[in-house]
Amino acid sequence: MTPIIWSIAGTDSGGGAGLSADQRAADAFGVHLCPVVAAVTAQSTVAVTQVQPIPPDLLDAQLAALADDMPPSVIKTGLLGSAAHARLVATWVDRLRRRAPLKLVIDPVLRASTGAGFADAELLQVYRDELLPRANVVTPNQNEAVVLLGGRGSNTVPALAATLQQLGAQAVVITGGDTATPQLSLDWLQTPHAHGWLSLPRVDSTNNHGTGCTFATSLAAALARGFVAADAAVLAKMATTHALRQARAVGQGAGPVVAMPGFGTDPSLLPHLSLGEQAPVAWPAPHRGPAPGVYAIVDSAERVEAVLSARPTAPTIQLRMKRPAGLDDTTWAAQLTQAIQRSQRVADAAGATLVVNDHWRLALQAGARALHLGQEDLLALTPEDHGQLQAARQRGVTLGLSSHSLWELCRAAGMAPDLIACGPVWATTTKDMPWRPQGLDNLAWWAHMAPAPVVGIGGILEPAQLQAVAEAGAAGGCVVRGLGAEPSNTLPAWLDAWHLGTANRPSGAVPPLPHPMLPT
Repeated sequence: MTPIIWSIAGTDSGGGAGLSADQRAADAFGVHLCPVVAAVTAQSTVAVTQVQPIPPDLLDAQLAALADDMPPSVIKTGLLGSAAHARLVATWVDRLRRRAPLKLVIDPVLRASTGAGFADAELLQVYRDELLPRANVVTPNQNEAVVLLGGRGSNTVPALAATLQQLGAQAVVITGGDTATPQLSLDWLQTPHAHGWLSLPRVDSTNNHGTGCTFATSLAAALARGFVAADAAVLAKMATTHALRQARAVGQGAGPVVAMPGFGTDPSLLPHLSLGEQAPVAWPAPHRGPAPGVYAIVDSAERVEAVLSARPTAPTIQLRMKRPAGLDDTTWAAQLTQAIQRSQRVADAAGATLVVNDHWRLALQAGARALHLGQEDLLALTPEDHGQLQAARQRGVTLGLSSHSLWELCRAAGMAPDLIACGPVWATTTKDMPWRPQGLDNLAWWAHMAPAPVVGIGGILEPAQLQAVAEAGAAGGCVVRGLGAEPSNTLPAWLDAWHLGTANRPSGAVPPLPHPMLPT
């Protein structure tokens, strides 16, 4: 069934912002928008000459007319026009939430891009007291965040977001369209799952009317499609940047951005997510590492030897050793170093690539030339760690990173890795994880969109599954338990499946959007 969202906002007689932009964004996501008029504006591309809030009882009648026939999964607010309207929205949110789950996205439209003010002190107070505590996501720009908070807290963007969360908003995205950044468009993301700067190369266009409305409605539409806030923000960033690229000049001032389908399959629209509060200043060049093919994962040097003794053998093998409980640091470091060096010698002799998982500092000291990090290890990196990794990569050490969601894919992409893992493709018992299976559809999307070769991992237990991973466009597929006790007996079937899959890859089989990876 088509998801339904309500947008409670203002009309724009120039067709640029407000409900006009909201409708275009909803259509781009394939959701049904119910446009609820809260205010009528007289505006063009150069000025807003009048704003007239509708009577509160008429706003109430619109919501009542929709409630039983077309109840929303998400409500998005834009220009509300008065404190009475904001209170009415809060009342309806509570009423609807007693019937069914409902998400609320607040786009606090406080001032037009032409300079006209839309909010008085009373309305601002209702935002703080009644709407923010009910909001799943709030999407102000930086100036709106400052006004909304009334001078509370620091004016740094991350601090503004944290203060908005303290007022009750579950997640905050402070959009950066009004921030002077020479090369990049930056939005600060602060959600229960992730925080950091979402960045894309800036679109140099004076036709930018309606970007805030487009972003907020795109985010609401993504929430309606089942994405958590962090992933919804990624899709909203993509859709809004695409809309900026499609903007058209009408009238004498700033023309409207034009949201439309197609944003979800353009790799140049995949944003990066920073690891911390330091804003990026440049867009890194992507690294295109070699295709790993059949990617064996083992837990000991002995297993490395068993796999690489097979003929033919796996072209890529990962050593993933877990520290035994109770082992002291010195003994563990010695055992791991010995295992890495022993495995590296065997891999060199077999002409295979050895990848060491997680223990990157010891791996570099032991002479490893390929590393793989999970997201937890990535988040634990200090600035000094980054410097050490960068120096190693300049020496030719390759880096692979794990990803399970859109925001993790964006965080990995920001590191310009040589390989990105996508998983779990199918349900797996190797790890206890919250993620829904990616399936072959998400894997195909990852392989198409990622700025580095993608390897599928998770639940690959039969050669036919590995063949399907190859056919989805992945550059590699991970085999763990499927290696069995005697890899020399099992590897030929895995290698044959991979070669068959790469030979049978269909063209253009990429879904318009991925499916959600986490339950909401």
